[in-house]
Amino acid sequence: MPEFKAPIRDMKFVFEELFNAYQHYGNFEKGAEATPDMVNAILDECAKFCEQELAPLYQTGDEEGCHFENGEVKTPAGYKEAYQTYVDSGWQGISHDTEYGGLGLPISIGVLKSELISTANWSWGMYPGLSMGAMNTVFMHGDEQQKQVYLTKMTEGAWTGTMCLTEPQCGTDLGQVKTKAEVNADGSYSLTGTKIFISAGEHDMAENIVHIVLARLPDAPKGTRGISLFIVPKFMPDADGNVAERNGIVCSGIEKKMGIKASSTCVMSLDGAKGFLIGEPNQGLHCMFTFMNTARIGTAMQGSCAAERSFQGALAYAKDRCSMRSLSGKKAPDKVADPIIVHPDVRRMLLTQKAFAEGGRAMLHYAALIADYFVDGATEEIKERADDDLGFLTPILKAFLTETGYEAANLGVQVFGGHGYIKEWGMEQIVRDTRISMLYEGTTGIQALDLLGRKILMDRGGAYRRFTKEVKNYCNGKSEFVTGKHRSEIKPLIKRLKQMNSEWNRLTLKVVYRSIKNRDEVGASSVDYLMYSGYVVMAYFWAMMAEKAEEQLAAGTTEVDFYRGKIETAKFYFDKILPRTSAHRESIMSGSSSLMDISEEAFAVVG
Repeated sequence: MPEFKAPIRDMKFVFEELFNAYQHYGNFEKGAEATPDMVNAILDECAKFCEQELAPLYQTGDEEGCHFENGEVKTPAGYKEAYQTYVDSGWQGISHDTEYGGLGLPISIGVLKSELISTANWSWGMYPGLSMGAMNTVFMHGDEQQKQVYLTKMTEGAWTGTMCLTEPQCGTDLGQVKTKAEVNADGSYSLTGTKIFISAGEHDMAENIVHIVLARLPDAPKGTRGISLFIVPKFMPDADGNVAERNGIVCSGIEKKMGIKASSTCVMSLDGAKGFLIGEPNQGLHCMFTFMNTARIGTAMQGSCAAERSFQGALAYAKDRCSMRSLSGKKAPDKVADPIIVHPDVRRMLLTQKAFAEGGRAMLHYAALIADYFVDGATEEIKERADDDLGFLTPILKAFLTETGYEAANLGVQVFGGHGYIKEWGMEQIVRDTRISMLYEGTTGIQALDLLGRKILMDRGGAYRRFTKEVKNYCNGKSEFVTGKHRSEIKPLIKRLKQMNSEWNRLTLKVVYRSIKNRDEVGASSVDYLMYSGYVVMAYFWAMMAEKAEEQLAAGTTEVDFYRGKIETAKFYFDKILPRTSAHRESIMSGSSSLMDISEEAFAVVG
């Protein structure tokens, strides 16, 4: 596999130059610690850790996989040692409260760390990544004792966390949860049931695992209104907070999977396991959404990171591999053939990967800045608005970026040709590892229903209207991110964006009107609507990145090639990728009849 290089310069372009993060941190009390020196030190050290320790384990971990025996899971060689280095460096608690052992930096800085880890080795990153959601859930909904006992250990990294939702009979439809929780005399609960597909449910990297479990109380209402949330540790903590006796939750098997083989995906059996209620009874799904939304944004990152990792491999190969001559004349006359990067179709594939990787990064870090307001906003009104804005973007980020990330991973294989299909190059592993991202934490179809059915129809599109107004203001020269004074080269892009933003509004109104008359129109249109939305949202960020690059060039930068690359990639995105919206629009407007009028018998296979 080609050597992984942490994309620090591209990250800083988005983080520092486009979004002016250090000015942003002035809005928060904890932002005072987020100085350039502090952030640069974090990025530099994390980059070394990812390049030197995590990236070399990516392919070997896939080849070895996890080992399961007698309820215990052993992770691949080097994983446990890398995790201890991670813990010793204090990475886990970067964005968590100092009261519980963290550094207390803004959430968005933790996202920088997560991007580097995820790009270097997604399977390894799932172990501490699942902990982040558990930590957020305990922090927001746990009582003070739970925070002192569990949150401090997870912030340190000595304990890891999971979320236990899915059961054999239910995944997305959590109203079917059957795991039971019965109250004990001491106020704790006894949980019995089976959970499946539990990432990092069992492993040898930490001394304890804190499971966040959905279960149903005996007198609970039916459906999702009757679900409660519990902390169920692998080992019970003693009075001093150290691990003591084994609890009644065990791993009864691990799944054999298409990808992410170094991440243990477990079947967890609860047989009278002792648990502790988080939040109010029957409010578990509300509490769990803290975890789920965190996980969805993290999963969205997998798409962008897959595009980046595959692009790096494909670019190096395309520069080195020689095949045929350029149709416009020899480009390397001293060689037997030209490097394949000179061929238009290879450039199409590479630029598509680059556009999705860098456009996705901008979308994710924009969302991370909103998350800072959600966690640390000065007033409840600010926090609630940030929650709404993040809620609108989350399904787009999760579904669109994983779909395009998977496309980018496949293009990486295609650039390699037959060699891409061979395991030793490592490109096919990125495809296998990325495929799950469109499934877990809500499939693309589920995210699309959330966007159109809930965020647009049920919530009346308040956050959607704010976002499209922001895009409109940008097109009219009013933006907090760019000056609007350097647009000579990208005027056509901004004109096109303004047209697309208006069309998005018109299309949304049409879909809403038709859905009121026929609810099947929601399901029939939702995936096309989400993908259409994703392409327009990414176009907004590519326009801004191109404009920021124009600003820097006008200021006399010495990094001419770097900034020219941003402008040229933006032009490619608008010319070759954004037109995909036309097909999605046509599909949306075709309605639901061709889907719903066909009889079930027509699906039958006739021998």
